[in-house]
Amino acid sequence: MTDIRKVLIANRGEIACRIIRTLMRMGIRSVLICHPCEAEGAAAGMADEVVEIEGDPPVSAYLDVDGIIRACKDTGAEAVHPGFGFLAENASFAERLGGEGIRFIGPTPDAIRLMGNKLAARDFCRSLGIPVVPCAREEDGDFMERLKALVFPLLLKAVAGGGGKAMHEVMEETRLKETINLAKEEALRYFGEGSVYGEKLLRDPRHVEVQLLADRYGSVVHLGERDCSIQRRFQKIIEESPAPGLDPELRQELLSSAVKIAKEAGYESAGTVEFLLDGQGRFYFLEMNTRIQVEHPVTEMVTGLDLVEQQIRIAAGDPLPFTQKDIIIKGHAVEARLYAEDPESDFQPSTGRILSLRLPEGIGIRVDHALEKGMNVTHAFDPMLAKVIACGEDRHKALDLLGSALERTVILGVTTNREYLQRIIGHHAMRGGKVHTGFITSNDLKAPQLEDRQRKMLLAAAALVSRQFTDPEFAVPEPYAAIGDWIN
Repeated sequence: MTDIRKVLIANRGEIACRIIRTLMRMGIRSVLICHPCEAEGAAAGMADEVVEIEGDPPVSAYLDVDGIIRACKDTGAEAVHPGFGFLAENASFAERLGGEGIRFIGPTPDAIRLMGNKLAARDFCRSLGIPVVPCAREEDGDFMERLKALVFPLLLKAVAGGGGKAMHEVMEETRLKETINLAKEEALRYFGEGSVYGEKLLRDPRHVEVQLLADRYGSVVHLGERDCSIQRRFQKIIEESPAPGLDPELRQELLSSAVKIAKEAGYESAGTVEFLLDGQGRFYFLEMNTRIQVEHPVTEMVTGLDLVEQQIRIAAGDPLPFTQKDIIIKGHAVEARLYAEDPESDFQPSTGRILSLRLPEGIGIRVDHALEKGMNVTHAFDPMLAKVIACGEDRHKALDLLGSALERTVILGVTTNREYLQRIIGHHAMRGGKVHTGFITSNDLKAPQLEDRQRKMLLAAAALVSRQFTDPEFAVPEPYAAIGDWIN
């Protein structure tokens, strides 16, 4: 049983709330760091203790290693959970914590360095006989010529990257030099490391990943796979488990390859090995994420396991309480990421104050979020607002349930991708399991044009809600009192 009594969460938003819920259930006290602009937010309201860290821009507060260590010492927190993003895959951060006698709830610094560095991970997997996509790297010299030798189109990536950031397609030689410079600038800004590499761009592959758990005693289990092929700008927006229509033999190859990678790397904690699948049934190692994933809830829904709890127990030195044969996948789960963005304007982030909020509930429905009526959505952080997850006995029922949940979701005051997600969920190609990373660009997902009368009704409805929010004494006239029900 874990001996950790207090955990500091070095993160924010929905993942901070999600971690706190597990800590509460385990009887472990929580400490949350936050920028002052989020001191009144949902996560701060749930945490046992809150430590404010200044930063300009606000995101820098969650990257302040010295401030986080001070917060641990001031509050007596024995361990840090980094969530995802920010410092979650920073080996130096994990090492600093260890030097201060604070546990890092994640893999060892050595494992992060090996698998968190995309090029080192590629070389390691190739040494194990696992196929990788052909690539060119800066340190090999004559970078431009090596890239050209791969033959266009190419994909440039940050060596220390993740989350779809600092990734750029290069379709022709004339754009190569400027795209390299752009990718390097973004890599430095997002990850503090400007190194990039290039690889052959596979046309419309599937993106399938394997969730792993490993303890420090050499036990490694997989929790099945997730399909994360529905993406925009290299960022996932819909994930599901199990992957639809996957050949059983190929599935077993992916699962056993992922376990082999973790075992040979001496990995511990939760981790995810990601693969690309081409149209000929071949697979290639893509990367390993040495942290909890945004999409981990779909795995939790079909396995019944709490991955954050397992991370904490592994960090405390507990062995895995189960073996591979104990892991049973039941049903099918699908997750949709709800973003503050406008799909009709090239997915540009949107801002505003949440004037009305209603989130779905019910059997088989889970919503991970940190939303509150009246909160301001700004450009200070990632635009993801919530994750809506549905689990049914099969894929068809899970998709139906998710579609219904999105239909019942109301967020007024900020533009979201809710209706866009609904169109994806209901699309015949999605229903048929014909998913790949080019799904969005190869299918017609445009919004139907509203009639003038419909547009005026929606504007009037938004005005009424806005008036009620700013003037509590204003009574919304019938039949508009239940505006959230009919505005959909």
